Amino acid sequence: MREVAFIKQNKEKWLEFEQAIFGKSKKNPDELANLYIHLVNDLSYAQSYYPKSKTVTYLNHLASITYQKIYKTKREETNRIVYFFKTEAPLIVYQNRRYVLYAFILFFLFVGIGAISAANDGSFVRLIMGDYYVNMTLENIENGNPVAVYKSGSNWGSAFVITLNNLKVGLLSFASGIFAGFGTGFVLLKNCIMLGSFQYFFYEQGVFWESVRGIWIHGAMEIFAIVIEAAAGFVLGASILFPKTYSRVASLKIGFKNGLKIVLSTMPFTFAAGMLEGFVTRYSPDMPRILNIFIILFTLSLISWYFLIYPFVVNKKINKANVSTL
Repeated sequence: MREVAFIKQNKEKWLEFEQAIFGKSKKNPDELANLYIHLVNDLSYAQSYYPKSKTVTYLNHLASITYQKIYKTKREETNRIVYFFKTEAPLIVYQNRRYVLYAFILFFLFVGIGAISAANDGSFVRLIMGDYYVNMTLENIENGNPVAVYKSGSNWGSAFVITLNNLKVGLLSFASGIFAGFGTGFVLLKNCIMLGSFQYFFYEQGVFWESVRGIWIHGAMEIFAIVIEAAAGFVLGASILFPKTYSRVASLKIGFKNGLKIVLSTMPFTFAAGMLEGFVTRYSPDMPRILNIFIILFTLSLISWYFLIYPFVVNKKINKANVSTL
């Protein structure tokens, strides 16, 4: 059967299923289960005969969402929080992986712009960071401790203030997506230019690696989380620009819900980064270099695995579960 004929033959059924899983029409559990069986049959057929088609992507998306609805009450998943972090959030990240990619591309681009601007304009870092902060950092460098700023304040006080600020930045980045994603892009641009220019400033002063040893102890998770939160903002923006088969209002609701869940999934890492900044970073100049490197690589590996690898693992598992129901 040609793909066009396959779509034409099943389109009404799929639209009915869409309405059922997104609450536009009421279906009892038996009716939903029956529709689900038909859906995975169609998915299996499409995977066999149109493997590279957008039809497969569409059907897999519907099947994945339904899997969440049907299986989230399974006995081993009675803890809603465990289910959220173990299955739901990674699956949403997988379904929106293109926006994660876009966020990382923009991250590296904007950081590069910040570094190049600082390299070509001696006053750029002062313009971005302010005279007070730059002068204080220069004084710290002269005293042999480039990251002495992290020693100010108490452990708990610093951790609390820093965590609160990072949560604020993450939520602002997501909420700014309501402006068709451009607001999120601006927030990301601002933070990345600051990062790029400041890191170049340390390089220019000859203490780049000393700064890395301190800043990236907490920065690996903190900055990575900001990029993921930007991806959530792009999900929200895309829901307005590209509603697909939904009305724009319905698409916005779905985009807001999915984006917010992505943001919520970053919060444990944001809290962990705050604790590291408040309790560990201040001791970075005195700790063994190998310990510095281990903490940075471990935290970076952990958050990278959760957002870049684990979502594919969850999706693969769900696909196998879908096939097994045939």
